[in-house]
Amino acid sequence: MTANDLAKAIIKLATDKRVMLVLAESCTGGMIAAALTDIAGSSAVLDRGLVTYSNQAKQDLLGVSDEILASHGAVAAETAIAMTTGALLKTPLATLAASVTGIAGPGGGSEGKPVGLVHFACQWRGKPAIHDHHIFTGDRDSVRKKSLHKSLTMIYNELK
Repeated sequence: MTANDLAKAIIKLATDKRVMLVLAESCTGGMIAAALTDIAGSSAVLDRGLVTYSNQAKQDLLGVSDEILASHGAVAAETAIAMTTGALLKTPLATLAASVTGIAGPGGGSEGKPVGLVHFACQWRGKPAIHDHHIFTGDRDSVRKKSLHKSLTMIYNELK
C-alpha cells in the first residue's frame, strides 16, 4: 500500500473503532500528521500531532526524562517508547499513540547509530508500547519517506 492508501485505511479503521490518535514525531517533522490530515474525516480521529525535533521539545512537550536522553540519546527504543507514553499522558482523549525518532542524515550518524537508523513505537492507553527499528538507506528525503511509510504501517497494523 502507498502512504496515502495507508492513511485512508487508518482513518477508516480509527473511525469505525472510535480510536483517537496522538502522534509524536521527530525526524519526520510532521509528515505522519500531514499524511493523515490529507484525508477527509481525519479530524474525528487525530487529536494532535507533536513535532518534537529537539531533545528540549521531547522533554517539554512529552516529558521524556533527562535520564533517558543522557543514557540512550534521542534515537533509541527507550526514547521512542517514552515519546508514546508521554503523548498519551499529555493527551487525555487519545487512545493510541505513535512516535518516530531517527537520523535522517546526511550527517549526525555514528558507528553505533548510523544515518538511516529510525526507532518507532505505538502504544494503546493502559498497555505496554510496542517498538520497532530499521536502518533505511538513501538520502534524507528517502529516509524520511520510508519512515513515514513504516510509521503508517505500524499504526495500520495496530488498528486492523
